[in-house]
Amino acid sequence: MRPYPFTAVVGMPDLRLGLVLSAISPAIGGVLVRGEKGTAKSTMVRALAGLLPEVDVVEGCRFSCDPAAPDPNCPDAPHGTRAVRRPARLVELPVGAAEDRVIGSLNLERALTEGVTDFQPGLLAAAHRGLLYVDEVNLLHDHLVDTLLDAAAMGRATVEREGVSVSHAARFVLIGTMNPEEGELRPQLLDRFGLTVEVAASRDPEQRAEVIRRRLAYEADPDAFAARFEDTDAQLAAEIAAAQKLLPSVELSDDALRQIAEVCAAFEVDGMRADIVTARTAVAHAAWSGRTEVSTEDIRVAARLALPHRRRRNPFDAPGIDEEQLEQALRDAEPPEDPGPPDDDGPGSGSDAPAETPQGQQNDSGGEPGGGGSEQQSVGAGKPYRARMFSVAGLGEGAHGKRSRAVTDAGRTIGVRPPGTRAGRPHLVATVRAAAPHQRSRGRDGAGLVLRPSDLRFALREGREGNLVLFCVDASGSMGARSRMREVKAAVLSLLLDAYQRRDKVGLVTFRAGAAELALPPTISVEAAAARLEGLPTGGRTPLAEGLLEAARVLRVEAVRDPRRRPLLVVVTDGRATSGVDAVARSQQAADMLAGAGVASVVMDCETGRMRLGLAAELAARLGGEHVPLGEVAADTLATEVRRRAA
Repeated sequence: MRPYPFTAVVGMPDLRLGLVLSAISPAIGGVLVRGEKGTAKSTMVRALAGLLPEVDVVEGCRFSCDPAAPDPNCPDAPHGTRAVRRPARLVELPVGAAEDRVIGSLNLERALTEGVTDFQPGLLAAAHRGLLYVDEVNLLHDHLVDTLLDAAAMGRATVEREGVSVSHAARFVLIGTMNPEEGELRPQLLDRFGLTVEVAASRDPEQRAEVIRRRLAYEADPDAFAARFEDTDAQLAAEIAAAQKLLPSVELSDDALRQIAEVCAAFEVDGMRADIVTARTAVAHAAWSGRTEVSTEDIRVAARLALPHRRRRNPFDAPGIDEEQLEQALRDAEPPEDPGPPDDDGPGSGSDAPAETPQGQQNDSGGEPGGGGSEQQSVGAGKPYRARMFSVAGLGEGAHGKRSRAVTDAGRTIGVRPPGTRAGRPHLVATVRAAAPHQRSRGRDGAGLVLRPSDLRFALREGREGNLVLFCVDASGSMGARSRMREVKAAVLSLLLDAYQRRDKVGLVTFRAGAAELALPPTISVEAAAARLEGLPTGGRTPLAEGLLEAARVLRVEAVRDPRRRPLLVVVTDGRATSGVDAVARSQQAADMLAGAGVASVVMDCETGRMRLGLAAELAARLGGEHVPLGEVAADTLATEVRRRAA
């Protein structure tokens, strides 16, 4: 089936422009496409490959070396002199791909028996000098994210296996698509994307009808539909090729550089990568427009694409850019007009004379003389802080993360997997030990070992896993009436931030006014959890039993959906149970049921005042979990430090 034509996609001009600019100048660093599901993100990305110019490669080289400058360290070197031309590749990296499939693998059996390095290239080698596309990039496992970061930073992929090292060039345009509802990217990978584009389905009925019309026509006859747009796609491909040829001739003046620096400084971006990417994008846009000099309009377009994902100050901030702030920064950075010859009235009387600012008065920027015009405000009590790390006891086998101990594919080696288990990386010493007693019976007569598949042993490695952190929050009237909800929200937000950094899934159950509800089903989007928590209503009696039972139900369902991810239940309450008949007894029964199911739990005690009943501590004891007063959630509290030193 022929791919969907690029020019047949309706709407989304920003996405179209971002992809085209990345194709013109791969040094920009690729595009991150953010948007709701069903908006043709993947369709447009896959169609881009057909517009890219063909590339010259060394014949027979599995790593796509450029004949004009072959890589001297290429595993397939030395190269021949013959070159062939092929289309640029679009390589898709599956979210669940194994690390060896991504970076390549070494044949340990041949290395031991024949003493040769037999390297099988992976997806990074296939994507060299092309496009690497990751759909749902925000769901990519951490060990694959680390691999992408290394390749993007160094332009090379390196495989280290049991003392054997292989390295090859891996320069590609990285394109990722994601649905923000399913969670955000790690900041390090987010910063590696040169541009970001937000897409959403059109609300115009005519445009939506045209999308349906074209999709149905494509599904009915893909070849005929693609032929309708063949000329427009070919014209766009020619324009991209012309812009690539013009790109080296585009001039980036000092005034344009100053404008770019002013804009990036105005948005308080971290580091210098934003300035560099904005400059490269502005140059590419000028070439795309057929100009040889960067203009203010080029910088405006570049800033809109390169800065939104770099101005976030914390994980709960939504990406975006203030158009008025951008226009003001561009105006402030415009080069001053030539004032003409000075007047004859003497120095200081012309238009070039500096405006005096009386002592004690503010200047035009709104700040004190000599200041930056801004004042740092104190952080409110509701702001999140660095929270203590809670974990699940034992050794799990869940998804890669940074919370609880687990058996993983990466990490420190703690042993050898049982014979017959083929998972993870081979264990060299154990493999040699298993094969050594059989060498005489197998007729070994050379330097290499005689191996059988049954000799292979694989390493047992310990790393960290991500967990399901389910918050069960008391939102009853006692929490609000005692002005504690602000502190509670700050503590839960802090734990949500910790969950974001440790790559956990999170869920939110609330109970109040006689009932409990699942406010947020388990998700990796901590932003959604923070938003639900911010608007959490309070009031009514305290149905503690209903909250615990609802939490137990959610955990049972999640155990079926994702059985390898272990849960951590965080109950936020003062321990009171005041709703329904036999409220206390039913709460105790619910706690006993959770404890019997082996659910790891933490009880955040919100009780305050001189006279304390200690009900939250009793609940923690029944759950078999940890009891933590609200004031000790922060990582740097005195009680936490005392506990750490005593451990």
